[in-house]
Amino acid sequence: MEKTVILYTDGACSGNPGKGGWGALLMYGDTRKEISGYDPATTNNRMELMAAIRGLEALREPCRVQIYSDSAYLVNAMNEGWLKRWVKNSWKTAAKKPVENIDLWQEILKLTTLHTVTFHKVKGHSDNPYNNRCDELARLAIKDNS
Repeated sequence: MEKTVILYTDGACSGNPGKGGWGALLMYGDTRKEISGYDPATTNNRMELMAAIRGLEALREPCRVQIYSDSAYLVNAMNEGWLKRWVKNSWKTAAKKPVENIDLWQEILKLTTLHTVTFHKVKGHSDNPYNNRCDELARLAIKDNS
């Protein structure tokens, strides 16, 4: 039976584009793991995607994963079928333009075949302590590398 892991993610950018950071909090039972990273030249959307990627990559075995993100870009792409349509349409949007961040979407696509993943939208910068912690991790990654 697969373990169920809760994964909170967030990305941040100082300027957009600009210096970026991402943070993720993985929870399984009483175990908590925080991870974060930095990119000197990126966008907020890339950092949102990177947080989910790095969180999923941190798992050592296939799991059921509940991802909580304040990124409508990430959650809607997964829950509204955007990603499936982009793949079907040779990585073109409904407007026939190339999908942005294809490299990261391809990673997410691969990782979501390894794990059983459900995406949930949370309100950013509100009273959710886990989302707030991920935001703090992302901002600290920028600060620590600036």
